[in-house]
Amino acid sequence: MKILNHILHLDNGTSVTQKTSPNHGGAYTPQYLVMHYTGATSADSAINWFLNKNAQASAHLVIGDDGSITQMAPFNVVTWHAGKSKWAGLVGLNKHSIGIELANAGMLEKQDGSWVSRLDRKTIPNAMVTMAAHKAGGPVTGWQSYSAIQLSVVQDIANLLVEHYSLKDVVGHEDIAPGRKVDPGPAFPMGSFRSKAMGRKDETIDDYITLDSLNIRKGPGSEFEPLTQPLPKGTSVSVIRNEGSWSFVDVETTVHGLNDLQGWVANRFLSKA
Repeated sequence: MKILNHILHLDNGTSVTQKTSPNHGGAYTPQYLVMHYTGATSADSAINWFLNKNAQASAHLVIGDDGSITQMAPFNVVTWHAGKSKWAGLVGLNKHSIGIELANAGMLEKQDGSWVSRLDRKTIPNAMVTMAAHKAGGPVTGWQSYSAIQLSVVQDIANLLVEHYSLKDVVGHEDIAPGRKVDPGPAFPMGSFRSKAMGRKDETIDDYITLDSLNIRKGPGSEFEPLTQPLPKGTSVSVIRNEGSWSFVDVETTVHGLNDLQGWVANRFLSKA
């Protein structure tokens, strides 16, 4: 993919589907990428909402669970995706960030033994449910998993946006509006997603397994506090970087109800996968 005149184009030179939202501001220079989920299972419902002037909401891209891409404003035009928000000294991230909405129900509700979307009441198959606690707190509960094709497409787009606009960081709506928003939630692999978008390439990832029950810590040393209970023996991790006898790792599976865990572990307890 490539960006021409602030419009996303496919490799064959054609632009992605364009449906311009009436809900937008003026020109700006983006500094950040903010990730969201729509709260509903269908991309069309979000697209139709953003096309409604009364919605007073929009985003730059909506990506379906089938990998479909709809652009609703050029990347150099303000959209209304962040609401009341702040990050890195900036207030009101609409004026500073590109917003991507992923078609995903987010936090689910249990109904008659099944997990259902809170917004459109669609039943989510158990195979597409991630059991996890939100990083801000709360119980372990069901969240709709993101599809593999959706994650692959949005990763390519994020990589391109960061490079094209020299973006400073990739964050979640939950980061810029804590306490008010919980998207994209624990089913979204924000740690590895951000690392790849900001420069970590797939080919540089080294995969390991833990040789024993292993503490994962906030910093490179035993003096740092553990982030959670020890990782079980045999846990798959990928090493992002090394510092002396310690490695900063991305845990590749859900552990202790946490779906996107990154931290420091001692190298002597790792074995090449």
